[in-house]
Amino acid sequence: MIHISGAKSIEGKQLDFTIKSQTERQIDATGLTIFPGLIDPHVHFRTPGMEQKEDWQTGALAAIHGGYTTVFDMPNTIPPTCTAILFQEKKQLIDSQLKQAGIPLRYQLYFGADKNHFSEIHKVKQTAIGIKIFMGCSTGNLVIDDDESLHAVFAIAATQNLMVAVHAEDEDMIKLRKKQYASSQHYCDHSRVRDVDVAARAVEKAIALTRIYGNRLYVLHASSKDEIELIKQAKVAGLPVFAETTPHHLFLNETAYSDLGGRAVVNPPLRTEDHRAALFRALRDGTIDTIGSDHAPHLPTEKALPYGQCPSGMPGIETTLPLLITAFHAGLISLERIISLTCTTPREIFGLEKNDDIVLVDLNKTKMIDEKNLKTKCGWSAFAGKVLQGWPVYTVLDGLLFELSRDQL
Repeated sequence: MIHISGAKSIEGKQLDFTIKSQTERQIDATGLTIFPGLIDPHVHFRTPGMEQKEDWQTGALAAIHGGYTTVFDMPNTIPPTCTAILFQEKKQLIDSQLKQAGIPLRYQLYFGADKNHFSEIHKVKQTAIGIKIFMGCSTGNLVIDDDESLHAVFAIAATQNLMVAVHAEDEDMIKLRKKQYASSQHYCDHSRVRDVDVAARAVEKAIALTRIYGNRLYVLHASSKDEIELIKQAKVAGLPVFAETTPHHLFLNETAYSDLGGRAVVNPPLRTEDHRAALFRALRDGTIDTIGSDHAPHLPTEKALPYGQCPSGMPGIETTLPLLITAFHAGLISLERIISLTCTTPREIFGLEKNDDIVLVDLNKTKMIDEKNLKTKCGWSAFAGKVLQGWPVYTVLDGLLFELSRDQL
């Protein structure tokens, strides 16, 4: 048993309690606040095919250091997870890597929508957390960029009662803008190539398809006030539409290109400050339902490549909770809302069973993000050097206690 004493709830009530475990431990949690084990509904742990960037040993270690005990992994791997056999093979690889790591991380997998494998979707309806549709190209070659195929996927998902999760960027508009910026050597032009209209048009199309077929829709990494307004209208109309945003869209804007260069390149791209502020308003008013880290590691050497060659994506699962708690200290969001966004609501949306996982957080602990102490294999963070207030100290996952480093991250 793990006996925890002196901890407090987010309301300030002192709690002494016990968690079932095969080991006997006494934890004096005086000064620590209890959070449930967090759920990250959007990670790319790169297995199979890109383990040089991340695998489930390093990804799981990064997750528990960030307070996350459940993750949903995306299908744009090598090969992409778009058949039932590949889906099962991926699960076997993950289970093997987690066993080697000694971390029983809870996970779910998305199934990738691919034009040549629509007949595979029904085979995973009991095991996949949802169908991932790339409406615009990102890492990998999964893309559904024509209306006939989009209608087909939404129709199939509806009959199989599967959530549709969309990377909502319009591929035709991206191709057109890429031609306009073909000679650009400026990372900041990424936000011009994939501008707000690119995202808004795709969100509008996805919502229209949900209106036709009645399926549940999960809009990944909403990045702009235009997307938020469309999502808000859909919710008011009673459509089963849910929205996620990311820590990088919440805490970075287009000015980050000047300092980060290629490390700031993500899909959808960083936006101007007015869009970033709109995302925080949407967190508070409930338009945004969840926060996914979109943990998408690439090697530093890859991110240092010239614009047009450097891949999109950044790591984030280790720093999401400290960023949010720092925002709490700044009066931008409540602790109750943080828990809702990172645990309660994703559990409800995706129908996950409750568990006894917890995270003990020191709300007042101040640390600087030091890249040499990160657990992600890629070894860098867009927030390196930033001092944050509020860090996980212990994570309890499936009855196992993980004591996190008290040194600077």
